[in-house]
Amino acid sequence: MTYWAEHAWTGGAVASGVVIETAGERIAAVRTGVAAPPPGAERLPGLTVPGLANAHSHAFHRALRGFVQRGSGTFWTWRETMYGVSARLDPGSYLELARAVYAEMALAGITCVGEFHYLHHAPGGRPYAEPNSMGEALIEAAARAGIRITLLDTCYLAAGFGTPPEQHQLRFSDGDAAAWAARAAELKERPHARIGAAVHSVRAVPADQIAPVAEWAAERQAPLHVHLSEQPAENEACLAAHGRTPTGLLAERGALGPRTSAVHATHLTGADLGLLGGSGTTVCLCPTTERDLADGIGPAADLARAGSPLTLGSDSHAVIDLFEEARAMELDERLRTRRRGHWSAAALLRAATLDGHASLGWPEAGRIEAGALADLATVALDSVRTAGPPPSLGAETAVFAATAADVRHVVVGGRTVVRDGVHLTAGDVPGALARAVDRLVTT
Repeated sequence: MTYWAEHAWTGGAVASGVVIETAGERIAAVRTGVAAPPPGAERLPGLTVPGLANAHSHAFHRALRGFVQRGSGTFWTWRETMYGVSARLDPGSYLELARAVYAEMALAGITCVGEFHYLHHAPGGRPYAEPNSMGEALIEAAARAGIRITLLDTCYLAAGFGTPPEQHQLRFSDGDAAAWAARAAELKERPHARIGAAVHSVRAVPADQIAPVAEWAAERQAPLHVHLSEQPAENEACLAAHGRTPTGLLAERGALGPRTSAVHATHLTGADLGLLGGSGTTVCLCPTTERDLADGIGPAADLARAGSPLTLGSDSHAVIDLFEEARAMELDERLRTRRRGHWSAAALLRAATLDGHASLGWPEAGRIEAGALADLATVALDSVRTAGPPPSLGAETAVFAATAADVRHVVVGGRTVVRDGVHLTAGDVPGALARAVDRLVTT
C-alpha cells in the first residue's frame, strides 16, 4: 500500500507531500516534496504523525466515566467505586467493553496500548478454567479493534503493607510471585500483542516478591511497569514499613532500569529523582487522571533533567485523548512553575509516539521512516480547533489545539483502520460503549 500524506511529522519536523510506501506491516520507503498523490495512493489530508502509544491503560475504568463525577472525595473513595465495577466483569463482558474502549482509542489515533492488567480471576479469587481468560479477552479485544497491545500482566498480592488482600481484591491475586509468574508464562505473544510484566505498587506487592517479578521480565527482556508514589499515603506507609521511599525500595529490589516504566511518580524526593533518572527508568505521566483523582502535579521537568524518558497514558480514561495528555504535561508544568515553554511540540509528540512505544516493547514503532512499523495517525488541520496556523506549525497545532476528535485517518501495520473519522470494522463505537457500560454500572 502507498499513502500520500499532505503533511507529515518525520525526522522531528513537518514535511509536505510525503509518500509513504509500505511492504507488509513495515514502511518500505519515505519520499518528501511530492506535490500530488501517486496513482493508486491513499490520500491522508492534514498532518500525519506516527501512531500514538497509550502507555498506561486500565480498560475497565472506562465504565466509570461520568459516574464518578458526582459528589466529592479522594483517590481512595474513587477506588471503592472502581472495585464495584471490577466485581461485575467476566471474560465475555470484558471482551465486549475492551473492544469498544480500544476502538475508541483507534479513533483517537492510538495504535498501541499498554494494558496494566490485574483483573485475573473470578470474584473470590477462583481461577477460571483457562487461567488467563481475562488477559486473553484483552488481547482479542485489541485485535478486533485493530490496534497493538502490550499486556502488562500485573502482580497484585496485598491490600497494603503487611495486609492480605481484601475481598474485592482476591480476584487480582495469584497468592505469591511464583504463582503469578507460572500463570503469566502461559501467555503467548502474537503479531499484534506482546507480553510484559507489572508490579502493581509497593503497597500491593510485598518487598520480598518484587525481585521475582523484575527477574521474570528481565529474563524475557520484557517491559516492566509499576505504579509509583501516586499518593503521599503510599510514601508514608512505605517509610513506616521499610524505612525508605517506594522508589528506594524498588531500587533496592532491582526493579528500576531502562526497561522499567514508573507510572505517575507524582510525589518524589530529590533522592528519588536521582534514582529514577540515574537508572534510565521511564516515567509515564497520566495528567487527565492525575488531575481527575486530585493526585497532584508531578515533577515532570525535573525527571526529564534527571535522565528519565517521559511517556503518556490515559490511565482511568476520564478522557481518551493523547493530545490532551501531551499538552497537559507542559501546561501542568507551567502551573507548577509559573513559567512557559518546558517542552517543544516535537518533544511532546516524541513522548506520545517514539518513547511511548519503546516503553511498551515496540522500539520499531513511533516514527515515520523506512523499516519502522507502518502505524500512522492523521490529524485534520482545517477543523474549528486547528484552522488558521500554517502547516509548518502543524506539530504545535496538533499538540496545543487538536483533540482526539480531529483524528481523521489511522493506519496500523499498513492497513487502514480509521478513514474519515469512521472505524472501518468496529461498527457503532459509541453504541458499543453505551451497551457495555450499561451492563456493568448501576446508577
